[in-house]
Amino acid sequence: MMNMKKIQLWMLLIVAAILSGITVSCSDEDVPDNYYTATELTAAGFLKNNPARFSEFTRILQRSKFLSTLATYGEYTLYAPTNDAVDAYMRSNGYPDVEAIPDDVCDTLARTHIVKGGAYFTADVSDGTLPVLNMDDRNITISCDSDVNNNNAIVYYVNKSARMIERDDSVTNGVVHTIDHMLVSTSMLLPDLIKQDTTATIFAQALALTKIEQKMRKVEDYSYTIGRDSVEEGLPEVFFGADGEKWTNVKYIERRYFKYTAFVETDEIFSKWNIHNLDDLKAYAKQQYDAIFPEDAGKYDDQWDNEKNPLNRFIAYHVLPYLVNYDQLVISGQMKDYYCFLDKADTEDYYETMCPGCIMRASGPKDGRVYLNRKRTTVLEEPGVRVLSPSESGLQLQDCANGVYHYINRPLVFSREALNTRLRIDATTMFPDFLNAQKCRVMFNQKQLTLFKPGFLTNVEASSQSLIGVRGNEIWTNSWEGNMVAICGEFDVTIKLPPVPQTGIYELRMGYNVNPSRGIVQAYLNGVACGVPVDLRSGPDGWKEDTDDEEENRATDKSMHNRGFMKAPDSQGGNASNGGTPFRAASWSMRRILYTGELRQDQEYKLRFRQLLKGNYSLSLDFIELCPKSVYASPEGEDTH
Repeated sequence: MMNMKKIQLWMLLIVAAILSGITVSCSDEDVPDNYYTATELTAAGFLKNNPARFSEFTRILQRSKFLSTLATYGEYTLYAPTNDAVDAYMRSNGYPDVEAIPDDVCDTLARTHIVKGGAYFTADVSDGTLPVLNMDDRNITISCDSDVNNNNAIVYYVNKSARMIERDDSVTNGVVHTIDHMLVSTSMLLPDLIKQDTTATIFAQALALTKIEQKMRKVEDYSYTIGRDSVEEGLPEVFFGADGEKWTNVKYIERRYFKYTAFVETDEIFSKWNIHNLDDLKAYAKQQYDAIFPEDAGKYDDQWDNEKNPLNRFIAYHVLPYLVNYDQLVISGQMKDYYCFLDKADTEDYYETMCPGCIMRASGPKDGRVYLNRKRTTVLEEPGVRVLSPSESGLQLQDCANGVYHYINRPLVFSREALNTRLRIDATTMFPDFLNAQKCRVMFNQKQLTLFKPGFLTNVEASSQSLIGVRGNEIWTNSWEGNMVAICGEFDVTIKLPPVPQTGIYELRMGYNVNPSRGIVQAYLNGVACGVPVDLRSGPDGWKEDTDDEEENRATDKSMHNRGFMKAPDSQGGNASNGGTPFRAASWSMRRILYTGELRQDQEYKLRFRQLLKGNYSLSLDFIELCPKSVYASPEGEDTH
């Protein structure tokens, strides 16, 4: 719920804009229409007090039993359609009045318009996806545009279909936004949604020809079930934190979803590269991927569904086997402001695609945009492919029952050059199920550990004594990007690593936090022990705080590196936007070198962690680094970022 400080901030912005004649643009800093009007009403009371506008939607909520929900304590975001919007919906569906709408439809409509677990104002999300699903387990996407017929006033849209005609009405249990159309969830699957897009016909044809669309049709794992005791009580004790702190906000996910993300070139974008039809795309893909994989050139040209076919590789590289919304591709919003020192390095994340052996690099530089396979060191080496935001993508619906697609501004191809860098892979991106459940890259108001029932995490093998959970984004936490994967108990866990972009010599490292409750862990790579066990309870001897003497700092780094340790990076830390301290300055934030040697692109690697102590201990797995020798052994040395 909006606090008094935010109200005061907006009042100051309004006064400043009036005095200076500033024209406000479409951004998170836009002043809302209603200026967060305080009220003593709940969301339910707000609707009841405005029958001329909301009587019909109120009746839908009454029939679905959700009106009473909106009268209770909590935090809700409600998108409230006007009577005109409800009337238009009923006319288009042949319902003479609200009473004629079937009970199950009323229930779905109510769930679609309510977000439980957060009050989200347009200042919080103005161009992206709400961090919490609606009560129908679907995304709510907010986009904006300027109204050329109304002095370019800012217009906000919900799910690309409903316009906010009033916004940011603060109520005692959240916020209400008034919209001019009913929100209706589509039951379409992602490949069918892409097929429906008349601006992306060539991509859709290739998706069908390669049969990759058939791999994108799963929605939910119905074999995954949990009892009520698993949701509310009876969980094994989880000790995590200093001095064996017990976590009480621990829950199993109730449903396991399968979702996908696609990056799509429109026909207009393809035409700029002289790709005007499917045959042109076949030729382009062959030219690109024969050069990348010369050992396969000419062998699979007519086998469109073969994973080594050039067109198949081209399309498969555009698809992630999990859900990543636009504003989750890299750390963003409040978390980015708090943690990232953008003068040192771009924000980055890495994702395994559906093209075997090919990962993708996502970058978020200072300009606030998102790029794929962009490479910047001291200079920009590869410009990359820009991902268009929801507001830049028009009113085309881009999310559905099992995923989302994003428009991009140029053809996307696997690039070894862009990926010839230190790959710092956030632990959350290696767990598709946590991404699909939207529990790892979402900000929570309190520390929360989310688990899956044993045996249901993709790319993971774990003993019965192991608990694996994800701690979602949280300000003040001491973790990279504000989140981490928690491995708890007397655990024995094996995780599949993302592929390296090319065969070569690498250092395999893990980022972790030192803490007395962490225990001692033995790591293995493909069954072979990675040196001596790692004592997670204390840092290495010889750690020294940086001084003004760069030569001394480099000597300390070299000494630690020789013993298999590295300081944490300096590109993130606490309170970065206000001159806070980077993780590199924290003696409890460490990197441990687990392995140095050859890693092959065409081979699968699994990293095993085994707790050696008895009792409740834990591993805070922050990130994995795959650093090529060209970086860590370069003449100028590896940077500290």
